[in-house]
Amino acid sequence: MKMDIRDIPTPCYVVDEGALERNLRVLDSVQRRSGCKIIMALKGFAMFSVFPLIREYLHGVTASSLDEARLGFEEFGREVHVFAPAYKDSEFEELLRYSNHIVFNSFSQWSRFKPLISATDTKISCGIRVNPEHSEVKVPIYDPCGPFSRLGVTLAHFEEENLEGISGLHFHNLCELNADSLARTLSVFEEKFGKFLEGMQWVNFGGGHHITRKDYDVDLLCELIVDFKKRYPVEIYLEPGEAIALHTGVLVASVLDIVHNEMDIAILDTSAAAHMPDVLEMPYRPEIDGAGKAGEFPHTYRLGGMTCLAGDIIGDYSFPEPLSIGSKIVLMDMAHYTMVKNNTFNGVRLPSIAVRDRQENIRIVRRFGYEDYRNRLS
Repeated sequence: MKMDIRDIPTPCYVVDEGALERNLRVLDSVQRRSGCKIIMALKGFAMFSVFPLIREYLHGVTASSLDEARLGFEEFGREVHVFAPAYKDSEFEELLRYSNHIVFNSFSQWSRFKPLISATDTKISCGIRVNPEHSEVKVPIYDPCGPFSRLGVTLAHFEEENLEGISGLHFHNLCELNADSLARTLSVFEEKFGKFLEGMQWVNFGGGHHITRKDYDVDLLCELIVDFKKRYPVEIYLEPGEAIALHTGVLVASVLDIVHNEMDIAILDTSAAAHMPDVLEMPYRPEIDGAGKAGEFPHTYRLGGMTCLAGDIIGDYSFPEPLSIGSKIVLMDMAHYTMVKNNTFNGVRLPSIAVRDRQENIRIVRRFGYEDYRNRLS
């Protein structure tokens, strides 16, 4: 995503509407070819200023909390699906006002809240999340089907006698994976839970489908969905988050200082710890426009954040030309799992949020200041 960054105040997330729409067209092609419905996981991307564009293509959102559900209801305006490992009594009645689908993580939660759902005037479709006990994700922190997982009901604890009022089943065991992982998962899911699908209205295949990645096998995904629908006459939902915003946004930052301690270290006005937590949590090394690996170009720097955390390090990069105070750098693919996860550690302000529209004009849609930090505290 090439752009003129000279006048962009830093740090700043910039999301490109043209790139976003390209992803949405890919997702819509899957919907049209397979007959499934795709909804957006707000946990991955919740930039509501671009919701009007997204709802032209997708059927709704999936939320993991009361506040995400309210955001989806008020700002997106289509279907709102909700799943959480457990629901709070004090929030559940309000949650009902925003939800079309509610998925329960256990039969005890379903039994606990079933009377409230029965008493509401709103038609809500309820489901149970199941755990097929089949792992495809290699990083344990992101594996919903790992040992001792708290997410989903295993076959051994599935209560067939408690299915009255349940309209669908939900599973989720993928993260940044291709359609072959779904194929293997579906085989296990059907073997274990297919017998419970008679009379169900829908099945949610969860998220983690990297559909808009260049090497993703869209043909196989569509074949899997079509074949599944032939065997089971149900609505199929997919709920990717990352696939919507993949390669649609950047984080523009500036060099504040350059110090030397056995190597050159550039201190930026952004932070891995505060502004892109997955860099440390995954962990991973983000790409930087025009930069290479350490030693690849003549000038190598360690890029550090502006918090006091010693490990607030983005990585080691090399540049064709030397950096100087005021130099701007563009960190790639920073739309997903950044704005939704960032924080104000050390009182460091959150990056501004900007949109580059389809005419390539850039406008700042949100700036953050002291009140945003203060209002999180007491």
